[in-house]
Parts: sequence; structure tokens; C-alpha cells
Amino acid sequence: MTRTVAIVVFAGVQALDVSGPMDVFAEANRFLPPEAHYRLQVIGLEQGALACSNGLNLLPHLPFGEALEACDLLLVAGGPQLPFLRFGAAFDQWLHDACRRARRFGSICNGAFMLARAGLLEGRSVTTHWNDAAALAALCPGCRVEADRLYVQDGELYSSAGVTAGIDLSLYLLAQDHGPQVALNVAKRLVVFTQRAGGQSQFSPFLAPHAEATSAVALVQQYVLANLSGDLGIADLARAANMSARNFSRVFAREAGVTPMEFVERARVDAARTLLESNRLPLKTVAYQCGFRDAQHMRSVFNRRLGVTPQQFRQHFSAPA
Repeated sequence: MTRTVAIVVFAGVQALDVSGPMDVFAEANRFLPPEAHYRLQVIGLEQGALACSNGLNLLPHLPFGEALEACDLLLVAGGPQLPFLRFGAAFDQWLHDACRRARRFGSICNGAFMLARAGLLEGRSVTTHWNDAAALAALCPGCRVEADRLYVQDGELYSSAGVTAGIDLSLYLLAQDHGPQVALNVAKRLVVFTQRAGGQSQFSPFLAPHAEATSAVALVQQYVLANLSGDLGIADLARAANMSARNFSRVFAREAGVTPMEFVERARVDAARTLLESNRLPLKTVAYQCGFRDAQHMRSVFNRRLGVTPQQFRQHFSAPA
């Protein structure tokens, strides 16, 4: 059975949000009989060519007002300016109706903002680019934003994280349609993993913005960053803030949005990531300099927070020798 996969694009769209998923399904056709091929369609918000954020021009097959056929999968792509863009009531209504007609629908990167404005995310679980997760949660408080996931399925709704995660999602959808072997064959052709280790947190900074610069909490945050290899218990931090331990914990959580111990652990993880990216120090040295008890403790925290080990993180993100 031929399946129609349609992707919605607009002026300023991220080119890889479009070409990544399209190439997954196009490559899949190499391994499928003709009657099971995917039919690929690009739907534009306007008639004619649309410029991507990198300057590449895309020529959609048809504008959204003419796209009235139900498709098997309808995806909306993202772009750097998308959180701030509005496309009007007519498009929002079309998207709402088109997604309801489709067997499956979803978003690449921050294309989730278009789904939110069309009223399609209420009560649903969704992901988006880590840098846009807070803004999406604010736009649609009724949805659950899973900021650390590469992709999320919630019934017939599928969403993916930033940019290349559209490829991860498409391989997942392909495996649902035709089994893991076809997805593996396509992944090999594209020289990508069928399933990447870890979530988005390995790409994003952990530390929240500092508290008000002149506050006692901000001074303690600076103290933490300058003394990561120290004890940094509640009593130590309260002394740095010149407060009682109980009052300090309450004030810090209110102003920083996290507990003191949560902030310390995040700071240690970020410091370790910087060292792992920039040099070849032994893991036990990295652990000591960043305040972990030992290399095993650092490994445990990395697995819990990032979904990868320190060694895997180094392999993924360190500069070539």
C-alpha cells in the first residue's frame, strides 16, 4: 500500500528538518516493492519557491489551500524564527483539519509550535528543540513537554527534538511501518544510528540562568562554580550566603528554581562535560576536579542525567585529536 508522507514548509524553514525525513522515506523505497513505496509531498504556506533559513530555495508541490487529500503521515517542519511566527487563522484551521484527516501527524524540531497554535497539543505529550522547550510549555500549558527526548509518540501524534532528530523519528516511523530491518538498511545508507544513545540533555546546558546578580543566591552560585572540587554541602553553602541552613535552602529554591544540591550536581555535570570535550584527562581526574566522589559516581550521575556514560559523551563530543 502506497503511503503519502507530507511535510509542511514555510519561508525560513530549517532545510534539514525537511530533507532529513524526506531522505529517510525516499531511501526506504529502495528496499520496498513498488506497491509499498512512500509518496513524498511538500506543502507550502505560499505559492511558489520558499527560502530556507540557510538560503536554499524549496519549491513545494502545492500550497496548503490546495492540499485537501488525507495522507498517511503529515509533518510540520521547524525553523529558527518559528516560535515568533504567526501564519493566520486560515492556516491554523487547515492544519487542524489536515492533521485530523491524517492517520498520523507530528512535528520536526520546533514545528511543534504550529501544532500548538492549531490546538493539536492540548493534553498531549510532546518534545521539541531543547532551547524552545520552555517557550512551548508557556504557549501550551495543557501539554506535557518532554524536553530530554529525541522523539515522543503519543497515540497518532509524533514529535521530534532539534533538527537531526527528525531523522531519528523518521527511522522510528519506518520501523513501525516495515520492520526494524528496513529501518536498519536505510540507517546504513544514510550512515546514521537507528537509535542514538541518550536524550537531548547531552547537547544542552544544564545550568539555569543565575539568580539576580546582586542577590545572596547569585553569590553562592558563583561560589559553587569556583569551588566544584570542595564539599559544597548545605552547611558550607549557607555559610557562604551568611544565612542559616534552613533559611538558605528555602531562599535558594525560591530564587534559583532548583534546590542547592540540584544546582551543585548540574554545575558539576556541566564542568565535567567541558573537560571531556576539551582534553584527554583520565576520567578519575575529571571526576576529582569536578567534585564527584570518584569516576564511578560521575558515571552514575551522567547515566541518570544524560543517558550516556562520560566515555560515550567524550566519544561523541570531544574535538578530533
